[in-house]
Amino acid sequence: MMRVVDSHCHLDFPGMQENLPAVLARAEAAGVGLMLSISSRVAKFPNLLRIAEENANVFCTVGTHPHNAHEELDVPLAEYVRLAQHPKVVGIGEAGLDYHYDLSPREAQMSGFRTQIAAARETGLPLVIHTREAEDDTARVLEEEMAKGAFKAVLHCFTSQDWLAKKGVELGLMVSFSGILTYKSAENLRQTAMGLPEDRILVETDAPYLAPVPHRGKDNEPAFVVNTLNHLATARGVDAVHMARVTSDNFFRHFSKVPKPEAYT
Repeated sequence: MMRVVDSHCHLDFPGMQENLPAVLARAEAAGVGLMLSISSRVAKFPNLLRIAEENANVFCTVGTHPHNAHEELDVPLAEYVRLAQHPKVVGIGEAGLDYHYDLSPREAQMSGFRTQIAAARETGLPLVIHTREAEDDTARVLEEEMAKGAFKAVLHCFTSQDWLAKKGVELGLMVSFSGILTYKSAENLRQTAMGLPEDRILVETDAPYLAPVPHRGKDNEPAFVVNTLNHLATARGVDAVHMARVTSDNFFRHFSKVPKPEAYT
């Protein structure tokens, strides 16, 4: 069976957690043998960690989403680093800048972003980056912070301008594509996906959001990452088995704290 990794989902969110056994069973049946569930608030991290501890094929990150940045300005760098020592915690974030909704003041978002970059640098774990309508500031922060010392990172659910993906690759980042890639209106995004180096691409669901075609309008779930993978393979002119192997290998190389299951070898 083709084996795929969902590199970004939210298994602790409403609609997911209460149906988790069925969600995980459908993922396994679809060939999605490993999921990375992403933290949005340190205050809710214990519940997320419990889900990861109880399910062998689930790992997690620790971090504060930019929407919640103003609520967790008191979380110090040392706390992110301490929580990241757990064997099931394999990344930092998601952190970044969201100027579309501006649910948190931009200075708070910026502060949280830089603190979590420092955590990624100190722990050696990849930072999961959320950026929306903030390309210029995101690129500036990444360049400034890389100059202080290299760190690993992923531009998750990429929907930004093509130049930011290329800048991310230049800085050593991964670029991850969600179900948005399958939407009819996303031709520019597919063009971006076609032009990136093969070794820098990941796939994700961002479940329970952004269900891909043909599930658009439904709650998203990890099983549906296969639909995004198929569209990515078509856009790049390769078969889905090849794309599954590439994106899985990229995930395990980048999120190197995750033990690679035998099914992916």
